[in-house]
Amino acid sequence: MKAKTHTIFAALLALVTWFCVILQFYISTDTFANVISYFTILCNSLIAVSLTFSAFFPKTQLGQFFSRLSVKTAVALYIFIVFIVYNTVLRGIWKPTGWQLFLDNMLHVAIPVLYILYWLFLVTKTKLSWKNGLYWLIFPLSYLIYSLVRGSVTNWYPYPFLNVTELGLGKVLVNSLIMLLVFLASGSVLIAVNNKFEKEVD
Repeated sequence: MKAKTHTIFAALLALVTWFCVILQFYISTDTFANVISYFTILCNSLIAVSLTFSAFFPKTQLGQFFSRLSVKTAVALYIFIVFIVYNTVLRGIWKPTGWQLFLDNMLHVAIPVLYILYWLFLVTKTKLSWKNGLYWLIFPLSYLIYSLVRGSVTNWYPYPFLNVTELGLGKVLVNSLIMLLVFLASGSVLIAVNNKFEKEVD
């Protein structure tokens, strides 16, 4: 029963996320390159892709990869950071309306919460190593490097705390280090929660 619920929930969340991501590209007045450079869009796209393969194509190589607990937990970590950073730091910097307001809340609140609940209650827990938390830093670190290199060329940065033009490189590097520490600490919490659930199941 849990396996069936897991698959249905994953499939529905994949479809909802695809709809929101595609609609965001459709209604955005920004360039494709800029839109895809937002961590929010990358993480929601990752949810859509990972759930599509794990729910609809579980026997393929990508389906098996995205079905791994370590991968699902990494995705939970990334979208959790999206939820926390946007709603505590970035929400007040603009006032979306209409469809953009709908997407703003879907991509930063509803989908993150639904995915975290999916990971918490429907994903089968087995023991995770603490080293996973270090591996999960590769994606955000790569994103930070990409954002800073691209920003130095285009003079466009996806988030205010990464804006080298406004803050200077030193301040942005400090901000980046803080973000990586937040990822590491949050990842450690998810590992602890996962392993507690695993012990309770045993």
